[in-house]
Amino acid sequence: MKILHTSDWHLGKRLENFSRMEEQQAVLQEICEIADTENVDAVLVAGDLFDTFNPPTEAVDLFYKALKKLTKNGYRPVIAIAGNHDSPDRIEAPDPLARECGIIFAGYPNSIVPPFQLDSGLKVIQSSEGFVEITIPGQNIPLRVLLTPYANEFRLKTYLGNENEEHELRTLLQENWEKLAALYCDSNGVNVLLSHLFVVKKGDKQPEEPEDEKPILHVGGAQAIYTENIPKQIQYAAFGHLHRMHLVDTEPCPVYYSGSPLSYSFAEANQKKQVILIDTEPGEKAKVSQLELTKGRKLLRFRAEGIDQALEWLNENQNSLVELTMVTDTFLTAQDRKLLGNAHNGIVTIIPEVKNKTELMESKSKGIDMSKNMEELFSDYFEHSKGQKPNQDIKNLFAEILAVRDEQE
Repeated sequence: MKILHTSDWHLGKRLENFSRMEEQQAVLQEICEIADTENVDAVLVAGDLFDTFNPPTEAVDLFYKALKKLTKNGYRPVIAIAGNHDSPDRIEAPDPLARECGIIFAGYPNSIVPPFQLDSGLKVIQSSEGFVEITIPGQNIPLRVLLTPYANEFRLKTYLGNENEEHELRTLLQENWEKLAALYCDSNGVNVLLSHLFVVKKGDKQPEEPEDEKPILHVGGAQAIYTENIPKQIQYAAFGHLHRMHLVDTEPCPVYYSGSPLSYSFAEANQKKQVILIDTEPGEKAKVSQLELTKGRKLLRFRAEGIDQALEWLNENQNSLVELTMVTDTFLTAQDRKLLGNAHNGIVTIIPEVKNKTELMESKSKGIDMSKNMEELFSDYFEHSKGQKPNQDIKNLFAEILAVRDEQE
């Protein structure tokens, strides 16, 4: 049996003012083509399907169209769970219609997938809270999936029927997974775990996360799960949440984060993105292959020593989104920024780094003309600090602040 593991699509996500919708459309089409080329039997999408609880309409449209393509007209099951960026209710809302296409949604850790059968032969044989067993057209062995979508620690304990504050979450999850595995996961089928939680090998250093993903580890988040908490019957564990594809552990089975299909922050600059192909049979550990994704603009960081070097590098890296650090002898002028903007349409951030900044500021401060009024002095300071003159909105805001101060005096 061949299974494709992907996660963290974050449909609708932007990078500052840059929409990523066209890139997301291209990379999801690439994933669909990989599934067809590799003759995949099932697809696992391990959470963070959208970037927000209320995604834009175009993101929702893209999501359902991509999932429908992946199902190959109901011959290939697609199992998708909610992540910490998703609304569980939104994920499960289209479930009755989705099942008619071979799409299985789970928004909550205690969700139950209703049994159904399609004309293609795809069938949910049995299910319970956090578990589903599926027969797949063309396969004589069933696929069993333990499902644990994201929930914070309090809600996870509630869903699993234990609100004891002293009971460790990882222990509770282990007990629940082992109970399900003992009931349903014998060696006559393929057994996988699908979850959107933070998992580590006990004793290993925890990997760094993007800033916008860190809340899952902190207040309101969920305790890290150890790979040793995964039942021995599981042949592959598919996780979502971390955006870098990596192998967490090989015991008791291959435990992987597939990572996001696109780089979504500059913490992911220069990362290669992949989907994971799992090839397994009953009673055997899964064989795993990483398949690189090529669509989408790369996120690149560059530190330029002067305008000329920056312009040359920008010209050579046009199909990218850029965080540019400018090292100069003086502050960037408005003309400098205009040159950079004209040279590349994907500059997300320019970080000025001025050599001998203290000396430069001291020399400029000696030339302050105290005969100017407050608005003129503010304009000079803003240009000195930001490398460009303030626009009219900023000038108006400063004037309002002065007016309030005068009233208070």
